[in-house]
Amino acid sequence: MLDNLKKYRIILASQSPRRRNLLKMLDVDFETASVDVDESMDINMNPKDASIFLAEKKANAFSMISQLDNELIITADTMVYLRNRILGKPENFVDAFKTISSLSGHWHTVVSGVCIMTKDLNTSFSVETEVHFKKLSEQEIRYYIENYQPYDKAGAYGIQEWIGYIGIDCIRGSFYNVMGLPVQRLYEELKKL
Repeated sequence: MLDNLKKYRIILASQSPRRRNLLKMLDVDFETASVDVDESMDINMNPKDASIFLAEKKANAFSMISQLDNELIITADTMVYLRNRILGKPENFVDAFKTISSLSGHWHTVVSGVCIMTKDLNTSFSVETEVHFKKLSEQEIRYYIENYQPYDKAGAYGIQEWIGYIGIDCIRGSFYNVMGLPVQRLYEELKKL
């Protein structure tokens, strides 16, 4: 499948192990690379626009250091928001505890922005998924933070980890989007190239 991509050297410009694993599911040969990008943005941006903005910012940063002769760059950014407030990656235990506590018993939205860039093309899209956590106990939240690594995850949790197994009781939309890469939509976009 995706024979139309054979002419490209595909690069996932991300160091996220979750994104690497998800892209592998598409049976696409690719390499990974990373670029340091200042992820600052207008705090008044809506999360859908913000996720695309950051994905494009990453792609543009990568294109500045590469000629993009036959490369196809894929970048992504995932955000979690609750009541129109973006919940970033937690800085410490207290921050992670506060973030997960705010999600407990509520619906929240996960939005991923993706940018696909070649020498001749630049296309971006976003995907939203709604997620509901049951009411979590303090003990459950502490256990998760102490035994897993929520510090590199938007919203301080990984749906594919223990907290997702015991805490998420409903999801509307793409499960893989919540993990960090909406692979079904990405596949459809790559087919169009």
